[in-house]
Amino acid sequence: MPTVAIIGASSRRHKFGNISLRAHEQQGYDVFAVNPNEETVEGHPAYASIIDIPVDHLDRVTMYVAPHIGITLLEEIASKSPNEVWFNPGSADAATIKKANELGLNVIQGCSIVDLGVSPGDY
Repeated sequence: MPTVAIIGASSRRHKFGNISLRAHEQQGYDVFAVNPNEETVEGHPAYASIIDIPVDHLDRVTMYVAPHIGITLLEEIASKSPNEVWFNPGSADAATIKKANELGLNVIQGCSIVDLGVSPGDY
């Protein structure tokens, strides 16, 4: 089962961080919610940091936080050796992408939900 960390997962069902978690789970991913302000998201424990996720490697990381927050998380993300890091609309700026590339991350700019073959509107 592929793994995904949802950075900015939310318990609020209208937020994209929640929709993404549900969509990835429905498509067969083992999902990990990351949000230091949540205890659980859709029945999954919410981790304060990606470092706290109990796996050494992630297949996918998908970002739902503002660029000024995301840029501070990139080194921790890199420590999990993800196959790909998705920067969803609004989650990256030029500095964030530059740093992600410098860390050797496989950067993808786009909607990770749409990449699953589903529409966020379906949730």
